[in-house]
Amino acid sequence: MITINHLRKTFGEKTAVNISEFTINEGEILGLVGNNGAGKSTLFRLMLDLHKADEGHVLLNGIDPAKSEEWKATMGAYLDEVFLIDFLTPEEYFEFIAKCNNITKEQLQQSMEEFKAFMSDEILDQKKLIRDFSAGNKQKIGIIGALLNRPRLLILDEPFNFLDPSSQNVLKKILKSYHEETNATILISSHNLQHTIEISTRIALLEHGVIIKDLSNENRFAEQELEDYFEVRDEG
Repeated sequence: MITINHLRKTFGEKTAVNISEFTINEGEILGLVGNNGAGKSTLFRLMLDLHKADEGHVLLNGIDPAKSEEWKATMGAYLDEVFLIDFLTPEEYFEFIAKCNNITKEQLQQSMEEFKAFMSDEILDQKKLIRDFSAGNKQKIGIIGALLNRPRLLILDEPFNFLDPSSQNVLKKILKSYHEETNATILISSHNLQHTIEISTRIALLEHGVIIKDLSNENRFAEQELEDYFEVRDEG
């Protein structure tokens, strides 16, 4: 369970996040949606202790990530290229993550087989460093790395960015299957409303750092309300 209490983060005169109370239940797939500057990425960075809150706190299963590192053992996250070690090859990067998480060579090899369709024969055995891959393949490497330790909490910021349509569909299947298998809590932000609606069990709509709508998405319940919201903004 994730609990947010009186969380506030500002950059100069701009308030990036201002959330009084919000709870994310274990086993939910929460989609964060909102226009540019809504605060989605900042909220994730606060959860990962990459930003320091001006006020309030986030608790991950009762642990404050700003005060303890216990949460890292059950966490997987990919926000952007900064998470990659780009002077390594993908193989070296995955092996490094495996060693950090006590993943055996056999378990790592099994994971590589499971992600084979997602990698599309474009990641392994390419004999080049991560920094020399395309943006889409870097995205794939980062997402795979976030999943290797089979996290109980997975955070992905704009995971469909840079991916071609086939890879986007494969990723949706991966996330759905992983959730069904593990009941992990998964948090996703995305500008792609359709993908978010398809995989999320709950959707939070942010505007200027505030959660203005908290929607159950059972049977795509949130779809019409979200489409109406973004259509109004587009017309404005």
